[in-house]
Amino acid sequence: MFTTHPALRRAGLGTVLAAAAVLATAGAASAHVTVHPESYAKGATDGVLSFRVPDEEDTASTTKVQVFLPTDHPVLGVLVHPQDGWTAKVTTTKLTTPVKTDDGTITEAVSEITWTGGKIGAGQYEDFDVAFGRLPDDIGSLAFKTLQTYSDGRTVRWIEEAEAGADEPENPAPVLKLTATASDDGDSTADAASKGTGGASGTAGTESGTVQVTATDAGDSTARGLGIAGLVVGVLGLAAAAFAVVRTRSARP
Repeated sequence: MFTTHPALRRAGLGTVLAAAAVLATAGAASAHVTVHPESYAKGATDGVLSFRVPDEEDTASTTKVQVFLPTDHPVLGVLVHPQDGWTAKVTTTKLTTPVKTDDGTITEAVSEITWTGGKIGAGQYEDFDVAFGRLPDDIGSLAFKTLQTYSDGRTVRWIEEAEAGADEPENPAPVLKLTATASDDGDSTADAASKGTGGASGTAGTESGTVQVTATDAGDSTARGLGIAGLVVGVLGLAAAAFAVVRTRSARP
């Protein structure tokens, strides 16, 4: 009768536990409200932001989503895409510092979008799409604080901003990174357009110019990294088991 070697059993158990830990981490990482794509070029025009809202409750549905847009560095020309089953309410705020554009001076901008009337069930998610006319060009990132309300009355506040060098907060706000424009990094618009979409980032042409967007969002990057980590753990566990078996057999008389 075949008997599993004790060293193999111990190594196999360790591998299973490590893999379970990786999967648990992956589940936790995917539960946050996020914005996609994860980055745009500073001053980008005519683009779309998608706010992904997962439901992480076992017995309650998401019934209300509130996204707050920054007004100190406003997103201009905001339009909300119709969402089946949901009603969107858009709130505008007078800007403390008006923004000058080629089309005139902007004195108001959208500060909040609230979706109600729909439902996101347990284990499901919904993407809420918002188009913009122009992103700010004087800051490196934008945080979109979000409130998620469940059918049982509980509200999760995705409003915490990560500090440099610190661990990710428990309830992080969705953050959009604003990368250097073509003129800032020395690349011409023609050079940027010639790079195409093969790689981590590509270019999307618009009437106003060329906007660089990230082709792989944060969730995909995280999942890929965790998957690789799981494979590495498994390989190391099997290698350790094989070494233990060989050493045990060599020690026998």
